[in-house]
Amino acid sequence: MTAVIIGANGQDGYYLSRFLESINIKVIGVSRSGNFLRTDITQLSDITDLIRTYRPDYIFHFAADSTTKHEVWRQNHEIICTGTLNILEAVRLLGTSTRVFLSGSGLQFKNEGKPIKETDPFEATSQYAVSRIHSVYAARYYRKLGIKAYVGYFFNHDSPLRSEKHVTKKITEAVKRIAKGSTEKLEIGDAAVKKEWAFAGDIVQAVWTIVQQDNFFEATIGTGWEKMAGSCDIIRQFPGRIQNISIRSIYNQFSGLESESFFY
Repeated sequence: MTAVIIGANGQDGYYLSRFLESINIKVIGVSRSGNFLRTDITQLSDITDLIRTYRPDYIFHFAADSTTKHEVWRQNHEIICTGTLNILEAVRLLGTSTRVFLSGSGLQFKNEGKPIKETDPFEATSQYAVSRIHSVYAARYYRKLGIKAYVGYFFNHDSPLRSEKHVTKKITEAVKRIAKGSTEKLEIGDAAVKKEWAFAGDIVQAVWTIVQQDNFFEATIGTGWEKMAGSCDIIRQFPGRIQNISIRSIYNQFSGLESESFFY
């Protein structure tokens, strides 16, 4: 069996690749960076050639610029919206039985301060949410044409591979600099906000479970609010918890890829 991962150089692509290879699935990685295939997902012809060449059993579309900042509206429109349509249309045109997974986000739902489920209403609160909502409706349309298009709605999931634009990595990198003598002050916005977190390596296994289904095609992927109650106030608590770790432990825990559960 063969899987194409679009966005293979990102956190989710990395952990999904590792998981799929562990169950003997050949992985074809596509990314704009790193040692991967360069395929322009904004061009239908490129995606069609990719699928025709590798005839994948699965396609996982993780590519995006994961930010709600308005300035990247065009980039996310092209990668998420146009990319999704091109993938689904190429599968339809070639008549393959490829199962397509599309990343969704908790950020595309109306937030009323309650646990979110996949049947809750969407709300276009940012350019990122607009693109994610568009891709979901594309998936729903193509299902009517016979394509097995799945959507997994991601919430906060992290690993040492996150960049500093994600709050957990922002905090850990700042703590390392402060441990070396920096006098900086870390600004992280609303420290009172409550979120849940999960390890990316666990989340991609949930993705694999979703694409094995034949009777449902959309699911929220998270740890569960009740499970996290009492520890989900992580933004306020996280810096203090890190500072209670010895300097040596900080370097060991946050520098290497093997420390995969550092945020628990």
